[in-house]
Amino acid sequence: MKRQRKERTSKDRRRFHKGIYILPNLITSLNMFFGFFAIILSMEGNFTMAATLIIIAGFCDGLDGKIARATRTTSKFGVEYDSLADLVSFGVAPALMFYLWILTPLGRLGWLACFLFAACGALRLARFNTQSGTGGNDFFSGLPIPAAAGMLATTIIIFQRLGLTHSVPPVFFLVPLYGLSFLMVSTLRYHSFKKPELFRRMNFNVLVGVILVFIFVAAEHEIALFLAACIYVTSGPLLALRHRKSSGAGDKSVGEEEEDPRAV
Repeated sequence: MKRQRKERTSKDRRRFHKGIYILPNLITSLNMFFGFFAIILSMEGNFTMAATLIIIAGFCDGLDGKIARATRTTSKFGVEYDSLADLVSFGVAPALMFYLWILTPLGRLGWLACFLFAACGALRLARFNTQSGTGGNDFFSGLPIPAAAGMLATTIIIFQRLGLTHSVPPVFFLVPLYGLSFLMVSTLRYHSFKKPELFRRMNFNVLVGVILVFIFVAAEHEIALFLAACIYVTSGPLLALRHRKSSGAGDKSVGEEEEDPRAV
């Protein structure tokens, strides 16, 4: 009887692992579904909802990896499938959405800029896959493609809400497209927020600050999401400038130390 129970429990565990292995890939499929649905809504002219779906796809993209790591169901198939889904949701979908939203009057100049965004996103994903496992998890090399897509999506949401869509020349919107494309293929470092220590211990004042941030997000979610996207996108260049200044100050102090004996 004990032997039969052990065999049943082992079979149940195998079934459980086979079943839960599907879960992260289902979340990835949801990610791609929202991205594809965003394309359909963009073609219908519902840009606010399309941008919202791209943001939801971003949450799904962050969730599938965490579920796979928590359940120990990571695989090469899952990594490749996730990249293909990301290319649809955060490469093709936001590029097409942005073109149909504001860049149509520019014609070829507009859709070429959108193609550059999608192409740089694909290059960013390919580089990430080839470099995965070769370095630390604290920083990303280059702007992650979900963050770039989130920047475009929140831009559409905030401009639609404030009614500024037709008050700004379409050429102005080429700047974020080219800028985000460059940042994705750059080597600038961006925080990955994968350190578990960031979420295990928290100062009381920090906790109060986080609660206030949540209140602000609940009250003015369009502005909050736009500001969060801007802060993260600009954090890479700011970190690079900070590192350059600190290294320059270090070189200067070393030079001063070497000049002192000569002055004496």
